[in-house]
Amino acid sequence: MSRGSGSAAEPPGRVALSTASVYPESTATAFELATRLGYDAVEVMVGTDETSTEPAQVRHLSEYHALPVCAIHAPTLLLTQRVWGTEPWGKLERSAEMAHEVGAGTVVVHPPFRWQRDYARGFVEGIASLEERTGIVFAVENMYPWRASRREMEVYAPHWDPIGLEYAHTTLDVSHAATAREDCLDLARRMGPSLHHVHLTDGTGTAKDEHLIPGRGNQPVAGLLEHLATTGFSGHLVLEVNTRRSGGRSGRETDLIEGLAFARLHFAAPYAPDRSGDRRRELPG
Repeated sequence: MSRGSGSAAEPPGRVALSTASVYPESTATAFELATRLGYDAVEVMVGTDETSTEPAQVRHLSEYHALPVCAIHAPTLLLTQRVWGTEPWGKLERSAEMAHEVGAGTVVVHPPFRWQRDYARGFVEGIASLEERTGIVFAVENMYPWRASRREMEVYAPHWDPIGLEYAHTTLDVSHAATAREDCLDLARRMGPSLHHVHLTDGTGTAKDEHLIPGRGNQPVAGLLEHLATTGFSGHLVLEVNTRRSGGRSGRETDLIEGLAFARLHFAAPYAPDRSGDRRRELPG
């Protein structure tokens, strides 16, 4: 899949920063921080920041910072239901168009809400058709049931769990796995070859989708990264965290540095001494 002529080239399996990780700061700030802190790419969350909705502006930021856009996150969140209109398939079409224009190969998309009945009814087949027609990967993200007190509500259709729904490509979000009370390493193994994209974050299993800095929750994130490295994962690791309580710009930068360092440290095959104790060998995944 070719990139746009103006985008910086980037090898697979690198660590990217989601523009959502700097919220409430801007898309432009995300590019500036990603460049200065040493990230390899940016994932653009299409949202209420006008820049994030304009392919020409996103492309300019990518070219100016010589930093590729690895993915477009379609505006399918509850808070972005009116971004690019209200017709869900139209949003995905525009996401693919932006991906082509800025040189990204992937669109990240959430499954439909249950009240989007027509959209949900043909979602699996529609995603496959979009991939074939546009040449862009649509990686469907794992979600979670909504919980209030002791009740659970199923708000996504066909299901919040993408396993078994015949998606060619999936995105694993560690915080969503925590909120669903799943183990992210087990989920990665069950996703198998469909796993194309990872939202690197953490959680503690509360009803709130926490998006913690990796290592600050109770998910086996280090083990997940080691597993991905050992099994030859060539997709993108995207830090998608909540820094709204980081304590301003300085605290936000510190958190983003910590997340990047965590990914660099653990996205490597584990090693152990061989029998002689003189050399190190790779452990099987």
